[in-house]
Amino acid sequence: MGLFDKFFGKKTQPAAVPAKAAAPTPHGDPAKDPNMIKVFDSFGRELFISREEWVKSMLLPNIQKAWDDPEKLAGFIIGGFEDGFISELIESAERLAVIDPNHERGAVLLAIALLKSNRLEDSERVLQAHIAKYGATGVVLTNLAKVHAQRDANPLAMQTLWQALELDPNQDNALGWYEVEHREKQGEASGMDALKRIAALPGSWRAQLWLARAALQRRSLDEALLLYQESLANAPRPAPVDLLTQMSGDLGQQGHLPELVNLTAPHFQAEIHGLQVGNNLIKGLLDLGQMDDARSIMDQLYAQKRPDWKEHLSFWDTELAKTRLAIQPEPVAEKLEVTLLTVDGPVWLKADSPAAELYPVKDAGGPSICFLCGSVEHAAPAERIEHQLTDAAGRLSRALPLFFAEQTYWRTDARAGTLISWVVSPTNGFIVGGRPWSDEQAAGMARQGSEPNDYAVTANLKVQAEPWRLELRLLRTIDGACIGTLERDFSMASPEAAIPAFMDEILALLQAETGAEVLPPPAAYGVPRGKSFSYYLLRLEQLLATRCSGMDGVQPGFLSGEREIIEGNLHLCLAHPESQSVRILLAQTLLAMKKIRLDVVAEFRDKVELLQKQHPLPGAAQGVIDRLINECMSA
Repeated sequence: MGLFDKFFGKKTQPAAVPAKAAAPTPHGDPAKDPNMIKVFDSFGRELFISREEWVKSMLLPNIQKAWDDPEKLAGFIIGGFEDGFISELIESAERLAVIDPNHERGAVLLAIALLKSNRLEDSERVLQAHIAKYGATGVVLTNLAKVHAQRDANPLAMQTLWQALELDPNQDNALGWYEVEHREKQGEASGMDALKRIAALPGSWRAQLWLARAALQRRSLDEALLLYQESLANAPRPAPVDLLTQMSGDLGQQGHLPELVNLTAPHFQAEIHGLQVGNNLIKGLLDLGQMDDARSIMDQLYAQKRPDWKEHLSFWDTELAKTRLAIQPEPVAEKLEVTLLTVDGPVWLKADSPAAELYPVKDAGGPSICFLCGSVEHAAPAERIEHQLTDAAGRLSRALPLFFAEQTYWRTDARAGTLISWVVSPTNGFIVGGRPWSDEQAAGMARQGSEPNDYAVTANLKVQAEPWRLELRLLRTIDGACIGTLERDFSMASPEAAIPAFMDEILALLQAETGAEVLPPPAAYGVPRGKSFSYYLLRLEQLLATRCSGMDGVQPGFLSGEREIIEGNLHLCLAHPESQSVRILLAQTLLAMKKIRLDVVAEFRDKVELLQKQHPLPGAAQGVIDRLINECMSA
């Protein structure tokens, strides 16, 4: 096993920093800047700070707090070593060597710091003193061999290294060093013989992994499986992370997926084996079509609440959705059962929600206007009806009508809502037309239901090239006549530059043609501006999708990226902590998600409560949101 794994069990979680301790770098890619360190705040937001600032404001203060706690102090030292800080930690390592009841750990960490600082005599002195007092161990002798090697005393280094392997044959660094030394000097056969000598030592399990890899490369699966079984039998419990990672990775690369799953899954524990092993298991399960099992592994990993795993797990969320989609039969137009879904007013403000008491009662005297979702013209339109994952254009085909409806609701005396075409069977999903609704079709849909709409607005997106174009048609539903048109070009990457101003034109058209009176919006209503505007549109559409996912008969796999949806709403609230409507949007999303994934909602309890505590809303809004959140989190 690796040195740090031996002493610390597993990689430490990334440190959470105060929200104001760091900020995203506005220019360039900070992830590629070697002077920047990635950190996460208490809400899981990715931030970057300079290495100098990290040492000054985070690492050294934390070390001082842990000065008398050997477990915490060792953790900070190991984390600092992994981040490349050595000279800054010598004093801390000296302190640990004095107070650590794990004498081996204290001595070795100090010896490493001294060796990497080129203080060879001091490093050897620490190791020899430990041996004299407590006896030799494999890890101590391996580090002593490194001291000899750095002095170019290679025969003594190799002798010491073998003694280290005899005491502990499963040290990753020692085993790799021993094999490379023989292979590079005497060829591949000598390297294999070196591994076999190590495998013959009592308790060896790591060398068997490398011999199994060679067997797989020779296409000798049976030999490899015997070696894996021997490795697992000799290894401690729980199975070491390195063992499962290498075994599952090698089997997967050679295409032996059933063997990968059968050997690895019984030993997998998410809190111990983490993303390293989980990645390989998820990949194997998805390729085998075992989607429920893959989802189970993903949920176990998500439950560890590791923000540094988010990107990987989001990737698997998408891959799982693609796999589910791929196995569904293609729809046949004649067999589709379609209905219309209705959203009255803002999608985030149901009439029976406690949040409704925060807004003035809507006067029902104005005209009724509905916005229809769902037509996108692509450069290469599909020639038949097909399943597909939601893309940016599909989301906007729903998000923009939802936004136009809520703006019309709050900024005029009209009663406004949204109509969404929905497939009921043979499967469920949104309909995105490849061409605009005809005026006759749209007017007919708008007059369905117990309260027919007076006017309808169709929105058609043309996405053949940048900039995209949005075309609106205002229809009088009683006769299907088009009484007004508008169009606007906009950048998909920055809709905030065009869409809010376009909304003003829409309101002017509605006032001129429908008699709707334009009014000032309520003080409690506001839309995020700047870059946040596009995220606001996304969260509107995701709330709609989450609610649809909770309808009777909808397949479990309809919604994907559940955690990203909640986290995205949370981050939008943090970017606009004073916004009452954005906070309600988060609460309503949590309520909708609770119906389908209570376990996912529960994972965010601490962050949501921290949001409410650190960024309280004024007046009655705070109490209303607290009530909604308590409802979300109750079983």
